[in-house]
Amino acid sequence: MTRTLRVTACMSPTARREFRGIPSEAVLSSRRCGFVDDATARNQLKNMLAELDRSITVLRGDPAPPDGRSAADAGSDLTGADRAQAMIDVATRQRTAVLDALKRLDSGDYGTCVDCGDPVPEGRLAARPEAARCVECQSVRERRR
Repeated sequence: MTRTLRVTACMSPTARREFRGIPSEAVLSSRRCGFVDDATARNQLKNMLAELDRSITVLRGDPAPPDGRSAADAGSDLTGADRAQAMIDVATRQRTAVLDALKRLDSGDYGTCVDCGDPVPEGRLAARPEAARCVECQSVRERRR
């Protein structure tokens, strides 16, 4: 069964809040901005997950043995290992976000901001299918860091 999520991304935040709780058919009008198909979103998220798993596997590959190398080479290897670990950390966090998005898709909450309950704009979901927050809530979250 394919469900289509109606996204009112072109509406102002105030207008979206006014429509919260009203059946989605009543919301749809000339202000309708787009649709996000669950099957498409699921496919994108699964592809992202597979790519992240491949990247993490490559980054975790066996380090080369030192074989009589200089101290400078060892320092360079350490810097490279730190860089690889940082990339693994980022990929792992993104992998977790993708898994969370798949769970939201399964529960029917995909495309709804986890903080305020407003729809996540279609353009945001197209660019970042794993996005859990609308632009406003994500901005607030990033300012708090």
